Amino acid sequence: MAETSTRLVRIRRGLTLPLFLLFAWEASSRFGLVDPRFLPAIEDVVLTAKREIIDNGLTGQLGASLLRNIAGFLIGCVLGISFGTLVAVTKLGDRLVMPTFNGLKQISLLAWIPLISVWFGFGEQAKVVFVALAAFIPIALNTYDGIKDAPAELVEVGRALRFRPWQRIVKIYLPSALPAIATGIHLGLIYSWLATVGAEYFLAVGPGIGGLVIAGRERFDMALVMVGVIILGLVGFALNRLAGAAEARLLRWRA
Repeated sequence: MAETSTRLVRIRRGLTLPLFLLFAWEASSRFGLVDPRFLPAIEDVVLTAKREIIDNGLTGQLGASLLRNIAGFLIGCVLGISFGTLVAVTKLGDRLVMPTFNGLKQISLLAWIPLISVWFGFGEQAKVVFVALAAFIPIALNTYDGIKDAPAELVEVGRALRFRPWQRIVKIYLPSALPAIATGIHLGLIYSWLATVGAEYFLAVGPGIGGLVIAGRERFDMALVMVGVIILGLVGFALNRLAGAAEARLLRWRA
């Protein structure tokens, strides 16, 4: 009972600011405090969303963005865990590769777009590569840190039992690094969604919510832009909550 009450209090607190912003938005529109060309009324945004769903395939646009996000995230996840593990368990990789990787990670993701567009073009492949890169970096870093923090006692036990390299990875390093890997996957899922929007916005226009926002901007249809922005925010919030729930479930054994 107490847990339910606490959860309701958290929900109520979390809704306070969004509801206040909606109230301020509606009041400013009703009383003409802002130019509707720059901030359309909530009713106009709702009608635009309805039009896009019924007439212009908004669900298909959202589906295209989600598929692009999932494809890039899965690629980045597999490569990130593999790369982080390989570099962490090999002395040569740790000394030779990691310093360079730590330097490259400082480069803004957007700075990679010109190179990616040259190497992979401006189409779907380039967008997926950009999303994969966004997911790869936090997952690789957290995997590396988690494996390097593996308890020395367990590593010594593995050596005493003469585990082969793959046995040490599977039975010692990866289980010890699981909390850090879960955190990296959580961050990778968030960053991959942000990168999905960026890829759709800065690369060739195609199906997707980013393309919807661009179309609204070019037509100076701010209601359409707001529809896109709201959808991006809601999907990002949902992905964050999903990743948090999955991480908590995966790490229940730590409690």
